[in-house]
Amino acid sequence: MMTRRDYMQETIVLTNKISEMKRLKGFIAKFGEENHFSRETIFDTILALEEIFTNIVHYGFTDTNPHEIVIQIKREAGLCTIRVEDDGKSFNPLKTPEPDLTKSLEEREGGGLGIYLNRKLMDHLDYERNSGKNILLMKKAVT
Repeated sequence: MMTRRDYMQETIVLTNKISEMKRLKGFIAKFGEENHFSRETIFDTILALEEIFTNIVHYGFTDTNPHEIVIQIKREAGLCTIRVEDDGKSFNPLKTPEPDLTKSLEEREGGGLGIYLNRKLMDHLDYERNSGKNILLMKKAVT
């Protein structure tokens, strides 16, 4: 039987402003500490979400109107699952090709490093477009 200690879930609703990053980092740090994540797991999770959130804010919307970005995090059976949902333009980050790290910065095409970093920091990524929303699932084993 699963108890409350085995399963925890929290949600934060942010607006598409980069100034919301402070709230996001605090939210993840608090959840991680309350659920006894290692410092490395908390750091990796914050870094991965910073990259995703920044991309959504900078590239996700074609207007200057306020938009909600909903982030849900849960811990269950040794796994941290993060669900990021936004109503921005359709974008599947998993279709982004990996950057050629053998090239110098000057030779490389711009972009793609944040997604590459997420692939390295998280154990599993999944994307879907549903009802006009981008939904990114990120999973990481809890240590």
